[in-house]
Amino acid sequence: KRRARRDFGMNITTTTSTTSTTTSNTTSRTKVCYFYDGDVGNYYYGSGHPMKPHRIRMTHNLLLNYGLYKQMQIYRPRHASKSEMTQFHSDDYVKFLRIITPDNMGEYQKQLRRFNVGEDCPVFDGMYQFCQISAGGSIGGAIKLNNGETDIAINWAGGLHHAKKSEASGFCYINDIVLAILELLKYHSRVLYIDIDIHHGDGVEEAFYTTDRVMTVSFHKFGEYFPGTGALKDVGAGKGKNYSLNFPLRDGIDDDSYKDIFNPIIQKVMDWYQPGAVVLQCGADSLSGDRLGCFNLSLKGHGECVEFVKSFGLPLLVLGGGGYTIRNVARCWAYETSLLLGREIGDKLPFNDYLEYYGPDFRLHIQPSNMENLNDPKYLEKMKIKLIDGLRNIEGAPGVEMGDTIPGDTVLEGIEEDDEDPDVRNSERELDRRVEHSLEYDS
Repeated sequence: KRRARRDFGMNITTTTSTTSTTTSNTTSRTKVCYFYDGDVGNYYYGSGHPMKPHRIRMTHNLLLNYGLYKQMQIYRPRHASKSEMTQFHSDDYVKFLRIITPDNMGEYQKQLRRFNVGEDCPVFDGMYQFCQISAGGSIGGAIKLNNGETDIAINWAGGLHHAKKSEASGFCYINDIVLAILELLKYHSRVLYIDIDIHHGDGVEEAFYTTDRVMTVSFHKFGEYFPGTGALKDVGAGKGKNYSLNFPLRDGIDDDSYKDIFNPIIQKVMDWYQPGAVVLQCGADSLSGDRLGCFNLSLKGHGECVEFVKSFGLPLLVLGGGGYTIRNVARCWAYETSLLLGREIGDKLPFNDYLEYYGPDFRLHIQPSNMENLNDPKYLEKMKIKLIDGLRNIEGAPGVEMGDTIPGDTVLEGIEEDDEDPDVRNSERELDRRVEHSLEYDS
């Protein structure tokens, strides 16, 4: 297989991860790379909107102050171009996202309705650039995996799983996940997508609903809950029939219940489907106490899913997603970065720029609530058996002829290398440039 000709990221820190892993079926040394753009936390959906890109900056700040950045290769993602985005999205939709601004919205009322841009998916300053950063990190991570330059790629600004081909949805405009999977499919016969966000990964499922080259597996709240899709019977269509797996869950699921369904199902999927690469969406709105969620997972329960997927030793792209109690989102993704690196970090949070967000305990881990778990063991076992039986009805991993010609990779210009040293204090001018919006102090 030919190597990709594009380096979709500028190297910031060249420290190579040589973290040892304890899992028997992974290599002894795992290379991890991480994509982050310092501007991502500046984007602001608007007053009262639950989606706050500032959470990504908070996560990054924890990674710096825990010292985890020293164990990874860190890249600033190149901005995804229009041609990259239109590998999945329609030309007119991407053009609309590029030209719409808060100042000219009045001229595009028809298009706003057509593309579902409005209340949940508002127009805000820099919206298109925000999409470019999110998509650029996910595509860049896929390319690093394709090149064999890393074993695990992380982009916490990605994971925006609701965006459709020609429509914004659920706070998502560009589906970075679909774009990254399309990149991975250039080098892998089969790609597995796993989604542990509380919301169904509808945009990704829909994109690959009729193909057997991508299997989507989503564990989500179902029943009078956005987006309203992801029933057990939604299994794919045509050549993709039985390649979409959905586990519909009820309120209050806890760590033990989640592990009892997640591990056996993912194990069976791995055994049967035999993917060449895995994409894991780690939406943190499935944590206990989320502003929009109704599950009861701790960081450890959420992180056990990440560890289990990592244990298979396959090329792994790890992405963010939902999460609206932002102090817990930052906790979660910092913790899961440590798991991917195989590094233990302390429960007492280190001093960081956003320490006041984490009071009054200033601890990494959160305590689940005493909410009732409406997922009784009989229901979970019944659903688990049905999903596993569905896998048994198919003969085995689908074969595919990989073409000799791999689509050319576009080299994107115009992004300067960031030589910032995380151990050097920023100037006041730089700190002023990166100050969060005055209304962002809402965790």
